[in-house]
Amino acid sequence: MNLKKLSKNAFMNFINELLLTGRVEAVQAKGDKFDFGPLESAKDLRLDYDVTLLPPKKYFQPPVETLLTYEVGKTYKSHYDNEKFILIGVHPYDMIAINQMDRLFSQDNYDSHYMTRRNNATIIACDVETPSENVFASSMGTATVKEGYDILLTNIGDGYVAEAVTDKGQALLLKANKSVEISEEDLGKRQQVWNKNQEILNNHPLKCKALDLPKLLEKAYDHPVWEEKAKTCFSCGSCNQVCPTCYCFNVQDDVNWNMKTGKRQRVWDGCLLTGFTKVAGGHEFRANRADRFRHRLYRKAKYVPAKIGGEIACVGCGRCIDACLPDIANPVNIYNRLIEDIGID
Repeated sequence: MNLKKLSKNAFMNFINELLLTGRVEAVQAKGDKFDFGPLESAKDLRLDYDVTLLPPKKYFQPPVETLLTYEVGKTYKSHYDNEKFILIGVHPYDMIAINQMDRLFSQDNYDSHYMTRRNNATIIACDVETPSENVFASSMGTATVKEGYDILLTNIGDGYVAEAVTDKGQALLLKANKSVEISEEDLGKRQQVWNKNQEILNNHPLKCKALDLPKLLEKAYDHPVWEEKAKTCFSCGSCNQVCPTCYCFNVQDDVNWNMKTGKRQRVWDGCLLTGFTKVAGGHEFRANRADRFRHRLYRKAKYVPAKIGGEIACVGCGRCIDACLPDIANPVNIYNRLIEDIGID
């Protein structure tokens, strides 16, 4: 572990040094919104952002990726993205989502495409400075993070505390030439930021402990809330597409016009989309929209937790709330309704 303090000017110099090393992706303004993209200048970096339009999972599981190219009756070639890159500005809740994805894509059938990108990344996370309108990370226990990143930045007012926790992170922090040794006062200020964020990143408070949600859902499968909410659902899948923990995908073969060559691609998919569960013979085992709506909430708080040791697969970023036109995607509203109606033993 390596702790340094960077003044605002030293931090800008540090970012400029990183830009000389190769590809850097970071949070920048997109009009009145924010998103991750290629960083060309330190002055464009925005660590004071509230929430990004898309989560950083897009760097590890792209919306569309080519898995292999082939020639009919002959050979095929697997494709891997081997470019190393630095990713700057990952909020704690998104870092926790990436940690979950790491476990899911490395267990059972190891996904070499995902893991190659993940291993090529150096992640510089940052504590939240500006709470977003719909964040509820405090309720989900994701307002702060302790692992997964290579460097963690915390704005303490007169500069940043930079903590490198991996070899990759320490190698990068060596480029912060104008950094100074950390003081106990600086560490105290960082702890104050953590304590504050664990309280205030909670614009939609959950009325139970997050880890109690699987037990709650055991009794809620036939609750009327699923049909009620689904009546106004467009099945657009926006909540799936902006979610940092949704990882469902479809695999498609695209044959070229010569009918001899083509490529196999993996593309994002979502459980709210019509046809998501359609299988051979035209059978669809969740054709009812309410069943798909329910599945999304069960996946977050029951099915995935069972796969990764109980951790809830909703990190409280609030993007689904922002993206949902009929305003029915807020998981906290649904869980709180279930708590009121059926309770938790």
